Amino acid sequence: MMKRLIKNGQCLIDGHLQVCDILITDDKISQIEQHITADVPVDQIIDAQGLFVSPGLVDLHVHLRDPGQTDKETVKTGSLAAAHGGYTTIAAMPNVIPAPDTPQRMREMLALNQRDGAVHMVQYATITTERGGDELVDMAGLKAAGAFAFSNDGNGVQTAGTMYQAMKQAAKLQMAVVAHAEDDSLTYGGVMHEGSVSKRLGLPGIPSVSETAQVARDVTLAAATGVHYHVCHVSSAATVQVIRAAKAAGVHVTCEVSPHHLLLSDEDITGDNAMFKMNPPLGSEQDRQALIAGLLDGTIDLIATDHAPHTDAEKAQSMLKAPFGITGSETAFAMLYTKFVKTGLFSLAQLINWMAVQPAALFGLNAGRLTEGAPADLALFDLTTPTTIDSADFLSKGHNSPFIGEHILGKTVRTLVAGKDVYGSKH
Repeated sequence: MMKRLIKNGQCLIDGHLQVCDILITDDKISQIEQHITADVPVDQIIDAQGLFVSPGLVDLHVHLRDPGQTDKETVKTGSLAAAHGGYTTIAAMPNVIPAPDTPQRMREMLALNQRDGAVHMVQYATITTERGGDELVDMAGLKAAGAFAFSNDGNGVQTAGTMYQAMKQAAKLQMAVVAHAEDDSLTYGGVMHEGSVSKRLGLPGIPSVSETAQVARDVTLAAATGVHYHVCHVSSAATVQVIRAAKAAGVHVTCEVSPHHLLLSDEDITGDNAMFKMNPPLGSEQDRQALIAGLLDGTIDLIATDHAPHTDAEKAQSMLKAPFGITGSETAFAMLYTKFVKTGLFSLAQLINWMAVQPAALFGLNAGRLTEGAPADLALFDLTTPTTIDSADFLSKGHNSPFIGEHILGKTVRTLVAGKDVYGSKH
């Protein structure tokens, strides 16, 4: 039996920071008290003086590129990057090659995740074969093989009938349909949000209606089927309105927002810089404010990174040629803490609710809780020492972040998964 004692950390108790000690026995939190005097010898004491001890963060949206694009990321590097950001549970999207669209491929994917993953991992299956077209996967077989939920992330399901049938099957299986909402007929080959900035820069724009129109379709189908429908990376004010109305009507819809859509708008794009190219694109400042308001009023349920690593060479290209996506695992907590908690817009308790408690609770994961008996999945953050985001510190293979060089608080000092160090003890 392994016992570790975390001393003098600051924990959120009833929404307020209080100094506490945490005793870990093997892989579980066995005791949380203001002061613990170990009756039996402990194997290790971790001094957390001045550090915030959080439940490990939970990210429902990461891209690990493995198998198929391991020059961008691997299960090992992506999960280590998550640990570096304070995440202890992540959900891997299925846009890998080959995609986990059959029970056998799902079993192989889960074996790879188990072998190389530094944190707890759950795995999405696709909705359709190879994440495109209209041929539905064997949903029952994929659930039996261990799929977490169904998503074609990176692609919207283009045909309403296909989505309707997928939702009917998923509802019977009590599985969630997790959607990248994008109507391809409304994107017009764009590379950023359509608006005054895209016009000024001479870059083709994507109208936000490409997202909103498909969400409006899907919440109607979700109402008809009773499925748990989850919207990925909501980016526009109009989409927030559609989801707010659907929730008021009793539709089982949840949604997430990414850190970059909360932190940035298209006004931050001052030139042809692919570090600002992501899908959905950064919206207007009005959209950004609507996303913040949606979080605060409960329309938006949680924050997920949409961690999307690419090679340096790919992102050195023009926005016209570079792939969509930015990394997020290693910068999310610190950026959001610095820009929103320190400025008084969010409380620390709200941020942890959106980044740990809610993602776990809404998807039935045994994670995101700092309570006795819970898994010993913990992150220790330094909320007071200023530091600078440096790509040299990244554990991800991807350096494609617009936040490099930002001065932040909230650096991850240590991350524990199932009571074991996965980041920080040697860093």
